[in-house]
Amino acid sequence: MVELADIVRAAGPAYVHARAGRLRPSQRRALADIERCRTPALGGSVYRCDDCGALDYRYHSCRNRHCPKCQDDRAQRWLERVQRRLLPSDHYLLTFTLPHQLRAVAHRHQRVVYAALLREAAAAVQTVAADRAWVGGTVGILAVLHTWSRTLEDHPHAHLLVTAGGLSTDGMAWVRPAHPRFLLPGYVLSRIFRAKMRDALTRAGVAQEVDPRVWQRRWAVHVQQIGTGHHAALYLSRYVYRVALTNQRLERFTHGRVTFRYTHARTREARSVTLPADAFLARFLQHVLPRGFTKIRWYGLLSPGRRKDLERARQLLALRALPAPCPPPANPEPSAETTRAAPGNGSALLITVAPVALRCPVCRRGHRILVQRFPPSRAPP
Repeated sequence: MVELADIVRAAGPAYVHARAGRLRPSQRRALADIERCRTPALGGSVYRCDDCGALDYRYHSCRNRHCPKCQDDRAQRWLERVQRRLLPSDHYLLTFTLPHQLRAVAHRHQRVVYAALLREAAAAVQTVAADRAWVGGTVGILAVLHTWSRTLEDHPHAHLLVTAGGLSTDGMAWVRPAHPRFLLPGYVLSRIFRAKMRDALTRAGVAQEVDPRVWQRRWAVHVQQIGTGHHAALYLSRYVYRVALTNQRLERFTHGRVTFRYTHARTREARSVTLPADAFLARFLQHVLPRGFTKIRWYGLLSPGRRKDLERARQLLALRALPAPCPPPANPEPSAETTRAAPGNGSALLITVAPVALRCPVCRRGHRILVQRFPPSRAPP
C-alpha cells in the first residue's frame, strides 16, 4: 500500500529545492518528520519471542501532528480525557466557515486569522446563548480548527461542540434551551461572527488586505444536534486528530502522479482525484499549522479558569438524572483484568483495563520480550 511517506521521500527533495526560501519552517519540519517516521532514523526497540525466537523491530514515531501514522493513538487518548471533562448533557455541533475571500489572508497570517476564527466563533456563541430568548446561561464550548476540504483544498473552518443549555448567571440552575430540539439560530450567529471577525482583523492590522465586499455577504454557520456528551466526544474525536490526508485514502503513486480517494459531500459517492506530485504536496502542506499553534481550545464553562462553575454545572445535571440505586452483587468474583480508579474528584468509579497484548505476531504462542533499544540515527535524513 502506498503511504504519504513514500511520496515525500520520492518527490519531497525536488519540491523543497524548487521552493527554496518559500516554505515555512513548520512545512519543512513536517516533510522531514513524515519521511523519517517509524524508520531506523528515529531509533526504536527490538523484541524477541520467547517461544519461536522471532525478532520484531518497532521503530519510533515522529509525533508530528500532521503525520498520518501518529494520530490514531493520540485520538484515542484524547477521547478518554475529554469524556471525563465534558458535561453529561446533550450537545450541538456548530461549524463556522471562513468565506473564500479571506482564505488568502488566512494563509499569509495563519496565527492571527486562525486564532481569531476559533476565538470569535466561540464569542458569537456565548453572546447569543446569554440571551434568554435562546438559552440565558453560560454554555460549555470545545472548539477545533480544520483547514481542508475533502479534496485537500483550502477550506478554513471551526467545529464547536456546544452544550445544549448553560449555567445560570447566579450559578443556581442549569438552564435548558428556550426552544426544544433547537439551540441557536445560524443566521444570527452568522452576523455576529462576521462583525467580530472584522473587528479582530482590524485590531490585528490585516483588515486592509481583505476585499471589503466580504463584510456584506452572509457567512456560513451550520448548527447540528449531535447527542449526549459521550456520543459527541466520540464523534468529535474523528475530527480532533484527523490529518488532512490518511494513508488509507491514497490509491496510487505512479509516473509522478498521486491518486487519492474522497467522499463527495452531497452524493456520498466515492470519487478520486489525480494530481502531479508537486501539486499534491502543495495542497497537503498548506494545511501544516505553525509550530506551537493550539488547534483545540476550550471556552465558556469548559475554559480552564472556570473549573468551579463546571463542577457546579455537573452537580446540577447529576441531580436531574440521578438514577435509582442498584443493589451490589452478592458474591463478586475476582477478574483476571486489573482495575484502576478513574481520575476526578475522589470518585469511586473504576475503569476496567485489559492486560497489554504482547503475543508474538509470528507464532501466536509466545510473548514478545524486550531485548534491545537503539537510539536515533545521527545521520541527516
